[in-house]
Amino acid sequence: MLSAHQAESMILGVVQPLIDPEVTSLLHAQQRILAQDIVSSLDFPYWDNSAMDGYAVRYQDLKGCHPDQPITLDIVAEIPAGTCPQRELTAGQAARIFTGAMLPEGADTVVMQEQTQRLGDRVQILTCPQSGAFVRPKGAYYQAGTPVLAQGMVLTPPDIAILATVQCSEIPVYRRPKVAILSTGNELIAPDQPLQPGQIVDSNRYALAALVEATGAEVRLLDPVGDQQADLRAAIAEAIRSADMVISSGGVSVGDYDYVDQVLAELKAELHVRSVAVKPGKPLTVATFPPQNTPQPVLYFGLPGNPVSALVSFWRFVQPALRKLSGQRSPWGPTFVEARTQHPLPAGGSRETYLWGQLSLKAGRYEFAIAGGSHSSGNLINLAQTNGLAVLPLDHPALEAGETVQVMQVGTVTL
Repeated sequence: MLSAHQAESMILGVVQPLIDPEVTSLLHAQQRILAQDIVSSLDFPYWDNSAMDGYAVRYQDLKGCHPDQPITLDIVAEIPAGTCPQRELTAGQAARIFTGAMLPEGADTVVMQEQTQRLGDRVQILTCPQSGAFVRPKGAYYQAGTPVLAQGMVLTPPDIAILATVQCSEIPVYRRPKVAILSTGNELIAPDQPLQPGQIVDSNRYALAALVEATGAEVRLLDPVGDQQADLRAAIAEAIRSADMVISSGGVSVGDYDYVDQVLAELKAELHVRSVAVKPGKPLTVATFPPQNTPQPVLYFGLPGNPVSALVSFWRFVQPALRKLSGQRSPWGPTFVEARTQHPLPAGGSRETYLWGQLSLKAGRYEFAIAGGSHSSGNLINLAQTNGLAVLPLDHPALEAGETVQVMQVGTVTL
């Protein structure tokens, strides 16, 4: 049985990133992954411009300026944003200018309007600013010819604003991984079916689909498969023909109806992981199939059927693999932070233990509040709003409230 770190290392070692670039638009670039560096031929700002409404001046004309001895300049132009100045400033001249407007030739400083007094076609400068005040010089934020965004970045709204600014409207990205998801078990029914005694509503497919979509991949939900070996073989064989990754839940333990590992062997998969020393989530199957329709092997993750175990296994092992597969640059693994626990935490047992709850940031320090109720792998009810998993190493002693614990982030941290 592998440790969590051994399993993660082995899994990432067999993942080969997708290398299929495509082009998308600005409106569809959110959460896509850049397939190459973005380099622009434009400086930014594109030209010297004003950061303030006021007057563009020559700093050398302001020598000796003081509230008791203002300098008076001739206003020779008005420059709204979006227009090109038509004349150069010479000695004793100023131009009325507005925020974002291009500076005229000869000007090197902007005096904000609150420090001036307008006198018809002249302006009094009441306070002398520093040289270059309120001027955003050309190329101050970005110089043409250098990378502005790097290959492997996950594009966020600020990145999309940058792409628009540098006039990159056709964006090279990696194609999204295609992930097929299926659940196994005779007991499973869809959420909209009547519940009969002994049956269980299949929540795993929907939770895993949401997690996969949040990682930026395309989801294909397959119908649940019963506990018949031939049906499972047919479903997995069909899934690997059209997916880059297949995720199943259930059927990976040692029960009489747990056929996943046997079916994978029959289909000539190479098995890399069979179980991991974590709780919840000990049963974990990771395999690869020879390439089907792409140069990369098809990845297979067989997750436990218990809902908490399935989610913990995804967060800890599948999500890093999916990030690497999609072309995202490293690091791919989870983010761990040190937090002060608000509640006592039980001792770690014979496996690395994950306890779910709420991670928050208070006065610059992370705090962890364990979810109330049973921490059974079948109790998904107290998973609501989980954004952190406290990690207790093998045989770790119990922690008292106020002590420090490592927490794996699995969602947005609350403030």
